[in-house]
Amino acid sequence: MNGRRALCALLLACLAVPEAFAQAWPSKPIKLVVPFSAGGSTDVVARIISERLSPRLGQPVIVDNRVGAGGSVGSDLVAKSPADGYTLLVGSSSTLAIAPHLYSKLPYNPLRDLTPVILVGTADIMVVVNPARVPARSVTELIAYAKANPGRVTFASGGNGSISHLLGEYFKSMAKVDMVHVPYKGDAQMVTDVIGGQVDIAFGTAVAFLSHLKSGKLVGLAVTNPKRSTSLPELPTVSEAGVPGYEAVQWFGIAAPQGTPGPVIQKLNTEIRGILSQPDVKSRFAELGLDVVGNSAEEFGLFIRAEDRKWKTIANAAGAKLD
Repeated sequence: MNGRRALCALLLACLAVPEAFAQAWPSKPIKLVVPFSAGGSTDVVARIISERLSPRLGQPVIVDNRVGAGGSVGSDLVAKSPADGYTLLVGSSSTLAIAPHLYSKLPYNPLRDLTPVILVGTADIMVVVNPARVPARSVTELIAYAKANPGRVTFASGGNGSISHLLGEYFKSMAKVDMVHVPYKGDAQMVTDVIGGQVDIAFGTAVAFLSHLKSGKLVGLAVTNPKRSTSLPELPTVSEAGVPGYEAVQWFGIAAPQGTPGPVIQKLNTEIRGILSQPDVKSRFAELGLDVVGNSAEEFGLFIRAEDRKWKTIANAAGAKLD
């Protein structure tokens, strides 16, 4: 009997540990790991969240850019970090749903090694061209131009394995055109080189391109979203503009190492949802072509699994593999 009581007491003590830990958490700075370079869309999202999360948690929330391997370096770092709530990943379609279907030797498994915290929002993805290099002003004209110049049109991406890379390969497959992929280490350098004329076209978030569309340095042809953008209603979808069935959306979310205590995940979710509900944050995201979501951790987990299945189909259709 004494042994049974001791075992029950031990079990109760173990169950109380996560709650006690959550009450003391956080007691030191928190890192938001961005697996892409500073200035890109994922980085912008991270910095909007971090500056508002710090006062809510009473500790510094530091953005840590860990670049490499299409986002795999930073994502793997978080996946292998202690599950204590002090190292978080600002993930995206690229790192949480696409990468497993491009890399056969991916060092982390998003579904196994990471715990969803919250889906921050979704972003408009655009197809843009440098008007000085490409005469096309519509998707059908771009396809015609690419077919007339096989292997000569270049498309930029934020890196091998990024959503912009896979969307370019998917476009090549569905439109039956031959274009050359030019990968960069994040959106910032990609945008610079498209503007500078080093590459012809790019697939990327409106966050990266909006200001350059207004200046006339770049021309937007379409959005890859299933429906027209609320911030760019004049642009057709790729599907309605000449490639029926072509659609995809970029998204950003927060994840933690698998095993992070549930109360910590819930506290993070509650605080970030509070941030996303603020009118100034919604307005800021809208200016960047982002729609706020802010769902529960459980809903985000179901969303990631659905996206994983979708991107597996797209990767197979595009025939894209990186190792």
